[in-house]
Amino acid sequence: QLQLVESGGGSVQAGGSLRLSCTASGSATSSDYMGWFRQAPGKEREAVASIFVLNGRAYYVDSVMGRFTISQDRAKNTIFLQMNNLKPEDTAMYYCAAGAGQFLRVWRTTAGYDYWGQGTQVTVSS
Repeated sequence: QLQLVESGGGSVQAGGSLRLSCTASGSATSSDYMGWFRQAPGKEREAVASIFVLNGRAYYVDSVMGRFTISQDRAKNTIFLQMNNLKPEDTAMYYCAAGAGQFLRVWRTTAGYDYWGQGTQVTVSS
């Protein structure tokens, strides 16, 4: 099993920044990729960004491109999501996830991830 613990959520005004962290622990073999998803009330969980652990290549959905940056510290089994120029529509519960498989085919899908954190709330006010 792999445990994922997120931190760093909070409340900010539009235009502000937050940095989320997700630390992995447990006895499972290393995942091939890790990512961030978010879910707003009444909406489906959606991908935000993902990173391929081996080479650090990052992928983003269009709505956060240029504002969010995903990165990793492999020595600490931790990934980060730096979120700048936050908008009210970024308000959601943010989840960290880890998976293994055909990364380019599945990184945007919840089904592509085997392990999930409990989530951390991000609230952006206008």
